[in-house]
Amino acid sequence: MITKKTISDIEPDFEAGEIILIDKSVRKSSFDCVYKVRKATGAAKVGHTGTLDPNATGLVIVCTGKMTKEISQIQCLEKTYTGIITLGKTTSSYDAETEFISEKSCEFVTEEQVLKTRYKFIGSINQIPPMYSAIKKNGKALYHFARKGVDVERKPREVFILNFEITKIDLPNIHFEITCSKGTYIRVIAFDFGAELGCGAYLKTLRRTKVGNLHVDDALTIDEFKEFAQRFSLVSSEIN
Repeated sequence: MITKKTISDIEPDFEAGEIILIDKSVRKSSFDCVYKVRKATGAAKVGHTGTLDPNATGLVIVCTGKMTKEISQIQCLEKTYTGIITLGKTTSSYDAETEFISEKSCEFVTEEQVLKTRYKFIGSINQIPPMYSAIKKNGKALYHFARKGVDVERKPREVFILNFEITKIDLPNIHFEITCSKGTYIRVIAFDFGAELGCGAYLKTLRRTKVGNLHVDDALTIDEFKEFAQRFSLVSSEIN
């Protein structure tokens, strides 16, 4: 496994298979991480273990070679996120990627209400996937319909929230840490949280900090990975 702790004493074999911890930056997609690792290593097989929205940052796990066989197992591990839910405004994507579509005062919301509301989102809950998602409908991703203003019926999905901590309340901002099962949309939790409080909300920021026992503190940025790969003449200078 290639992490900050291992790059000083590991000689990689990307074709045989490696697991690489990447700290994704904002405005980059999970596929961007895959693309740059593929270009850097020349590996024929490269894949990631779970999509992270472009506006989110944090841990993306990239597998190469024979380690791509581990992707399905890693995908099933619980994930931990930190971020900020902002009350009083909503967007069609449930995060900061799209424009505000509604605004309502949240002055009536108390810290006690915030703390009590989080309990409704712990354990087994049902979520309706957002329109701005890669879930397929008739072979086409939902976000294609969303961009045309078309709303498609979606069935609720059951997910499990292991832990939901409010780490700071600075209204209208609510700072949180959530540990959840595969398939959980934190954006939907933000939207539903605002609905429960009666003022609306959207997900302002999101960072994935853990996947199972793997932590973003041990992850490399893409630039750090490029420097590591350069030691073995595996990277193209054209990668940006």
